[in-house]
Amino acid sequence: MYKTSRRPFPIAVTVLLAGLTALAGRSTALAAPLKSDSVVKATAVAEKPDADGKQVVTLTLAIDKGWHLYANPVGSEDFASVQTVVKVKAKGALDNVKVAYPAGKEVKDATLGAYKVYEDKATITITANRAKGDDSPLELTVKVQACNEKTCLLPSEVKLTAAP
Repeated sequence: MYKTSRRPFPIAVTVLLAGLTALAGRSTALAAPLKSDSVVKATAVAEKPDADGKQVVTLTLAIDKGWHLYANPVGSEDFASVQTVVKVKAKGALDNVKVAYPAGKEVKDATLGAYKVYEDKATITITANRAKGDDSPLELTVKVQACNEKTCLLPSEVKLTAAP
């Protein structure tokens, strides 16, 4: 009479669970990379246009702790393509659009040189002259690139509307 061992069953279960764990880890690694808008939240508050059609919008970028955005101007040609940029549209024509970016904090890196970033919060002021009678919401597009000390996320375009 042969004695049968029940050891193959626990070993098979262990191998199966290890394989499933490896597959689960692999699917996580294959997941879409994070984009910069996952660590940046944008809000906009628009004032009513004055009698001359001039409108002021205050755009606030809230940046998650440990992350930064590249300021505008960034202060380095090497980072010019990833600096924060705001574009403004309206249904009617806009004239004399001005975007006032905050200065940013200077970072001095031994390898990359000096450049400027926004951390925690950045407040950007936009002024524009609206076409007569145009009180449609302004459409804002904010191009951002978020990085921390170890990595950079994919660039994002954050879109939002600003209405008085």
